[in-house]
Amino acid sequence: MFIGHYAPAFAAATSPKSPRLGALFVAAQLVDIAFFSFLILGVEKMRMLPGATVMNAMDLYDMPWTHSLAGAIGWGALFAIAVKMLGGSWTAGAIGGAVVVSHWLIDLLVHRPDLTLAGSPPKFGLGLWNHPWIEIPLELGFAFGGLWFFVSRTCATGAMGKWSPWALAIGMAALQAVNWTTPQPSEAGPAPASTGWLGLFAYAVLAALAWWVARTRCLA
Repeated sequence: MFIGHYAPAFAAATSPKSPRLGALFVAAQLVDIAFFSFLILGVEKMRMLPGATVMNAMDLYDMPWTHSLAGAIGWGALFAIAVKMLGGSWTAGAIGGAVVVSHWLIDLLVHRPDLTLAGSPPKFGLGLWNHPWIEIPLELGFAFGGLWFFVSRTCATGAMGKWSPWALAIGMAALQAVNWTTPQPSEAGPAPASTGWLGLFAYAVLAALAWWVARTRCLA
């Protein structure tokens, strides 16, 4: 999943006790932000394997620090501590931490068995990436259903507040389209260095748009 991960962020952002939407967008992808950072640094590894799944060629064979359930819980705890240190409440931190952990649970739906509980086998994954006509509507439903839920429970604070959710929706749709339409490589091999940087760029763009949405809307 990609934009489907933002559904918990949209839902959490409707609580007055929660961090703002921009921070929650970071929380929703913190596991992958850490993974792509570790990929660039060589701490975790991925190779491209044509046909690894129908929808993408990612062979995610070494990612114990980010895509284990224990790792996701650890990143969630770090996010909660960061929220508290930056002046938020423990309640806000707990909500944000739960959004972080939701990443692993949503990945469980789509990944082939490459997720772990604590970094070593057994590996888990229901493999919906092999079933595009299930995964695609599920992802779109999560992402845009979450956006609708957020918009329906917030109000625009000015003219920009009416249009900012549309900008976010367009950004999400465009980046997801790129994700889905990028051709699979013809040969197996290490993931190119650009993979990590492109992932981090996409998350930064969407987090910036979410921050703008939060600035232009308030809870109803």
